[in-house]
Amino acid sequence: MRRGSGAVLDATAVSLPGGAFTMGSDTHYPEEAPAHPVRVDGFSIDATTVTNRQFAAFVRDTRYVTVAERPPDPQDYPDADPANLVPGSLVFTQTPGPVDLRHLSQWWTWTAGACWSAPEGPGSSVKRRPDHPVVQVALEDCEAYAAWAGATLPTEAEWEYAARGGLDGAAYTWGDEARPDGRIMANTWDGPDFPWRSTRESGFVGTAPVGSFPPNGYGLFDMAGNVWEWTADWWVSRHPDAAEKPCCVPTNPRGGPVEASYDPAQPQFRIGRRVVKGGSHLCADTYCLRYRPAARRPQMVDTGTSHLGFRCVRRTPSGGGTHE
Repeated sequence: MRRGSGAVLDATAVSLPGGAFTMGSDTHYPEEAPAHPVRVDGFSIDATTVTNRQFAAFVRDTRYVTVAERPPDPQDYPDADPANLVPGSLVFTQTPGPVDLRHLSQWWTWTAGACWSAPEGPGSSVKRRPDHPVVQVALEDCEAYAAWAGATLPTEAEWEYAARGGLDGAAYTWGDEARPDGRIMANTWDGPDFPWRSTRESGFVGTAPVGSFPPNGYGLFDMAGNVWEWTADWWVSRHPDAAEKPCCVPTNPRGGPVEASYDPAQPQFRIGRRVVKGGSHLCADTYCLRYRPAARRPQMVDTGTSHLGFRCVRRTPSGGGTHE
């Protein structure tokens, strides 16, 4: 495996022994609290997110059709405009100038024809981006790939344990400074002018090839920035309180039930939401400081985006019985 800017990486998994760590944060966004100790059993995790090259191999072998390539079922979207019920997905679009950051619809556009092989819609292609992370994948697509690869998706706790790289309680995957010695450590939005102007300081606008930035302490790449990553856990709006006694620290914790994950702002959509982790190239310090291991967001399981991907884990037979 080569490391460094623009490196092309083999599909290497890193074995982790598991152990106790502090999950969550009390100093950032409310959904990350409270910080609390948990334990995870040992597992191995992909060193990088799944790439376009790897996903293409899966599609060739299985003839799999992703969710974004299938026409939506009108019964699932009773209030939707029929004109929008065509295959497609959500694509980030830079705005021509400053906008009200409370309204995401100003930079997210439902785009007919957008899918994993054409992430920005018709006319776009991943042919020249084989080593970029695959995007525009819904949960079902990720689980299908993982099953084909003899793997599964990480739990939120496994993902965060891996992302921390042994730095328990640190703000970032590399420590507590956003830019140690001035170095850019992850593919995030350059400059304060999201979503309309980037300084392009990092050299990337959009996704970067996996491995373009330094790995964390466990040798894992892009656990911060580049693309958000799916996990196996249903969304809950806060973490549980810390155990009162060391003997009661949870092992291999999981999220809540699917019913509790529904979006209360959209009660007409009974669609589960999974936890996504890691932030993306759209994380700007002035808007979304979520390229941190504790950061977490909900994502409807039927919806991919142009900044959302995944990586896989494999568990040892003795890795406990509470993961699934």
